[in-house]
Amino acid sequence: MASLTLPSSSQASSFLSSSSSSSLFARCALSLLSLGFNESRSRLCAANCIKCEMPDSLGFGNGNPTIPVLNETTLPKFLESAQMKKNVNRNGAKLKLFSGTANSALSQEIAWNMGLELGKINIKRFADGEIYVQLQESVRGCDVFLVQPTSPPANENLMELLIMIDACRRASAKNITAVIPYFGYARADRKTQGRESIAAKLVANLITEAGANRVLACDLHSGQSMGYFDIPVDHVYCQSVILDYLAGKRISSSDLVVVSPDVGGVARARAFAKKLSDAPLAIVDKRRQGHNVAEVMNLIGDVKGKVAVMVDDMIDTAGTIVKGAALLHQEGAKEVYACCTHAVFSPPAIERLSGGLFQEVIITNTLPVSEKNYFPQLTVLSVANLLGETIWRVHDDSSVSSIFQ
Repeated sequence: MASLTLPSSSQASSFLSSSSSSSLFARCALSLLSLGFNESRSRLCAANCIKCEMPDSLGFGNGNPTIPVLNETTLPKFLESAQMKKNVNRNGAKLKLFSGTANSALSQEIAWNMGLELGKINIKRFADGEIYVQLQESVRGCDVFLVQPTSPPANENLMELLIMIDACRRASAKNITAVIPYFGYARADRKTQGRESIAAKLVANLITEAGANRVLACDLHSGQSMGYFDIPVDHVYCQSVILDYLAGKRISSSDLVVVSPDVGGVARARAFAKKLSDAPLAIVDKRRQGHNVAEVMNLIGDVKGKVAVMVDDMIDTAGTIVKGAALLHQEGAKEVYACCTHAVFSPPAIERLSGGLFQEVIITNTLPVSEKNYFPQLTVLSVANLLGETIWRVHDDSSVSSIFQ
C-alpha cells in the first residue's frame, strides 16, 4: 500500500515585484477595487511570476528557467488598498485549509499568503487504486476549505476531492468549501449532438451530494456552469492577474488588438478588451473537425501592424490557439501574445507553443506546470494572493464580487 502524507505549508520560493501602471491600462485591472492587508500580514503579500528564460540548457529539451528574485513587499495593483483593514476579519481560529495532491504547491502558497498553516491530512492510494483520506486534526465546527483542481488525471483528482469532502462532512465540519482552481469537466456544459452527456452537471451533482456547502472556482469555461450547482458558487476571475502583468508591457493602445481564438470566446475577449482601454477586437473563425482538432478558416477584424493579444480560458493541445496565431502572422500582426488561465498542456501542446509563433505565452498556476514543460516564451503568474483574499472574504461573509469591480 503506497501512501502520501502532505506536509504543512512552507514559504514560497520566489515572488514577483508588481509592475507600474501605464496610461494604456488606466481603465484596466489596475483600476479594479484593490485589497489591503493589515500590518501584521504585510510581509505575506506578494504576487508570484516565473519567467521562463533559459540562458543555459539542461539535459531535457526545453532548458532550465531562470526565476527572478522578487520584491516581497509589493502586491499586484488590484490588490493594493486599505479598505480590507476595516472590512475583513482575519481571525483564522475557525478556518481550516486543506490541500489535495493535485496542486499542493499552489495550496502551500495560498496558506503562506494567508498567514495560515495547511491542515494535516493523510491521503493514500491502495494497491488497487482506491483512495483513502484521513484528516489528522479536528475540524468540528470549523469553516473548511479544500484546495483541489480536477487537473489531469481528472478522474483521479475529482474522486480524491469527493472523498476529502466526505471526510470533512463526517468529521462535523460546519461549512465545507471546495476550492477548485480548474474545473475540468466544464467544457461538457451542453449537448452539441444527440445522445451526449452533460458531464458538467453530473460533476456538480457529485460535489453537492458529497457534502460541499459552497464551490469556489476560477475562470469557468462558461458562465452557465455556475447554474449547474444547487449550492452557492463564487466565480474568481483570474484575468485581473494577467491584466496587471500586461500593464508592465507599456504597449501603446493604438498598437493593441485583442483576439478571440474562436467565436465561443468572443464574450470573454470583449470583456478583456474593455479593461484594456476598450481595445479593438478581432475574431478567428474556425471549423472544428472533432474534439481537440481545429481548422482555422478566416479572420474577422484588422491586425495588420498591431500587437495581438489572444485570450482564452485554457490551452489544452494548443491546436486552436497556434493555428490562430499562424493566421494572425499571415494577416500582418507585429507580435502575438497568448494569455490563458488554465494551462492543461496535453501533448503536443509544448511543441506547438514553443515553435516561435508567440512573443510570450502567459498562464497562471491554477494547474501545476512541470519543469520539463518550461520553454523560453512561457510566463507563469500566481493566483495565490487572489484566491487567499477570496477565501478570507468567504470566511468572513464579505463581498467577493467587489474585488473585480
